[in-house]
Amino acid sequence: MSEFTHLDARGEAHMVDVSGKDVTVRTATARGRVDVSAEVVRLLRQGAVPKGDALAVARIAGIMAAKRTPDLVPLCHPIALHAVEVDVEVDDGGVAVTAVTRTADRTGVEMEALTSVTVACLAFVDMVKAVDPAAVIRDVMVVEKTGGKTGPWTRT
Repeated sequence: MSEFTHLDARGEAHMVDVSGKDVTVRTATARGRVDVSAEVVRLLRQGAVPKGDALAVARIAGIMAAKRTPDLVPLCHPIALHAVEVDVEVDDGGVAVTAVTRTADRTGVEMEALTSVTVACLAFVDMVKAVDPAAVIRDVMVVEKTGGKTGPWTRT
């Protein structure tokens, strides 16, 4: 058997069998950000982005994306998501996006949290690109997870 969990004995990619794992409550928190111009920040704070409510669109896109993760990530297990919370905060340099995903299942929800943040950032860029074509998505990462055999983990 391969030492890599997503490779079988022949070295071919496969979906890991998680049926023998215990069902536990699992959470994951991911963060990322979009750096934008001062003009975009001004428009956000005034509620005047030409395409509309960019923050609401990003939040909804992040929730929708978390639910579609196994359609986008080939070896990701479809799981029952019990909650997805997406927060989009404006700061002087752009927006910070945080997603928290929760389930009670046999595998974690880190990929759902990462997908949520990434797509929320993409949707936000789509909403502001006419004002700032130089917007930059950066620093998308898991910052915390709980549950499962390995228990809690926090990025330090």
